[in-house]
Order: sequence, then structure tokens, then C-alpha cells
Amino acid sequence: MNFLAHLWLTDRAGLPLAGAILGDVLHGALPAHMPEPLAHSVRLHRAVDARTDRHPRVVAARGRFAPGARRYAGIVLDLLFDHALALDWPAFSAQPLREFAERAAREVQLGRSWFEHAGAPAPDAARFSALLQSYAEAGGIQLAIQRTAGRLRLPDGLLRAAAGWPERLPGLRHDLPFVMEDLARGPPPT
Repeated sequence: MNFLAHLWLTDRAGLPLAGAILGDVLHGALPAHMPEPLAHSVRLHRAVDARTDRHPRVVAARGRFAPGARRYAGIVLDLLFDHALALDWPAFSAQPLREFAERAAREVQLGRSWFEHAGAPAPDAARFSALLQSYAEAGGIQLAIQRTAGRLRLPDGLLRAAAGWPERLPGLRHDLPFVMEDLARGPPPT
């Protein structure tokens, strides 16, 4: 799962939203002085990543990629599940996507010092909100794929794996409610 799904799951668990994003930048043991609710949120992020990778519907979706593309399938699926979530947002939240994105971005920015502790800048609230909202548009996901590929040593592999992504979308939209509900019910992180 990518940013939007992590934020939705963290919000549903009633935990600080900054941890939903910090889970991607804090590695190893968490700082001992981190407030427990935030630490719990980071642990939730890590647990969601692990459970997502093993979820039968995600495993099946990865298996539908060509053998050479499977190396990048997880990244592509993370982005496409966020696109599916944004497209079907009203089925998951009574709060409009725009309002959720703005609130989440403000709350993530409250964790600024923890991002700095990890050596990463905190997301700018306005840009982060716009990014989350862009997931509802095909062009926004295409740009996210290109930006993600640009951060890789071999970007062409991800771009080839993502080619034709709109064809995968109906199946992922069908699977998304099952995956999200299973992730939301999953065991709490320790």
C-alpha cells in the first residue's frame, strides 16, 4: 500500500497520521523517546506492509505480472491500489477525499521533527495534500509511477512493469475492499 492507504488505515485505527508516512523513512529500532501513539502508528505501517505482501489477493495480483516485471510488481500495485482507493473513496470514507487529504497533510506535518530525526524533510502540507488528491486521476498515478521510477537505479524496469496499468485496474478495484478490510482487521502491531 502507498500513502493514501496507509493514511486511511492509520486514521481508522485512531493513531497519529504522521506515523503512516514515517514508516517509510524511519528504519530499524524506533527512537526510545518517541511518544507511544506515534511509535504504534509507525509499527502499524510496518505491519501493514508485511501483511499486504502476504495477502492472497496481492500475491495473486503480483503473479499476473510477466516474470521479468515481478521484481517491480509490488511497487506498481502499491500505487495502483492507492489509485483504486481514491477512485472509490466514498465507499471507504464519509469525509470527502479533498478534506481527508488536507487534514492528513496537516497532521503529517506535525511530525516534522521526527522526519528531520530520520534525515528526511517533512512533506509540505499543500504539496502532500495535492499529491494525495492526484491519485484520483489517471495522470496523477502516471506521474507517481514516473517519479517513483526516477528514484530507482534502473527506472526502465518499473516503467515496463507499469505499462498498461489501466488494464489491471478493474481487478484491483474489485480486490481493494477485501484487502483493506483484512488489513484493518489484522493483528495490532506489537
